[in-house]
Amino acid sequence: MTEQTLRPLDAATAKGIARAFLPAHVLGNRYDYYYTLAKLRTDPLYPGVLDALRGCEAPLLDLGCGLGLLAHALRVDGQTMPYQGVDIDAPKIERARRIAGQSALADAHFEVVDLARGYPPHSGSVAILDVLQFLTREQQAALLDAAIAMLAPGARLVMRAALDDGGARIRRTRAGDRFAALTGWMPDRPKHYPTVDELRARFDAAGLAVDIRPWFGNTPFNNWLVVAQQPAAPG
Repeated sequence: MTEQTLRPLDAATAKGIARAFLPAHVLGNRYDYYYTLAKLRTDPLYPGVLDALRGCEAPLLDLGCGLGLLAHALRVDGQTMPYQGVDIDAPKIERARRIAGQSALADAHFEVVDLARGYPPHSGSVAILDVLQFLTREQQAALLDAAIAMLAPGARLVMRAALDDGGARIRRTRAGDRFAALTGWMPDRPKHYPTVDELRARFDAAGLAVDIRPWFGNTPFNNWLVVAQQPAAPG
């Protein structure tokens, strides 16, 4: 991944994606539109994830997909792998389905799933974006083990997670996550922020090639991008 991926999407691309989230009526609620537009214009998450997945055609399972914004970004980027998004937030999934249908988003499906209780069957690549901190340490371990088991040969696990390095950024991240929970945007308060060493040890033990790097760009939060890849099948 290159240095320019630390920048957010350009204004035209961001606005083009965000338009899908406009309400059907001119007087309708525009919260989702303004949220997605602001996120795409300020957060380097999506360029990093798109870069990490580019060239991999394995089906993608997006764990904690929210409104399904990643699916829209993938299609605009020309990535056509089958996409399934799951999230515990039923109203968001309902809106994700509706917006994907209105946008004629090809091969994209959404389901309500509580990751604290189980995982859908899948073989391919996995995305876990801004989810880990809302699970306990034990739930994180179970989720990561399940995600690793889902990886097909050559497939990739792409995560963005707030990691605990003891610095000022992680304190700001904790405050921001608590605020998101209080406002109802996130369904729960943060429970555990893993460390780089925790994650690297788990991926090393599974035999995955892993890259873990800071990915906060110009945001105030302590976000890191993690890309772990299953070795390709022999021959």
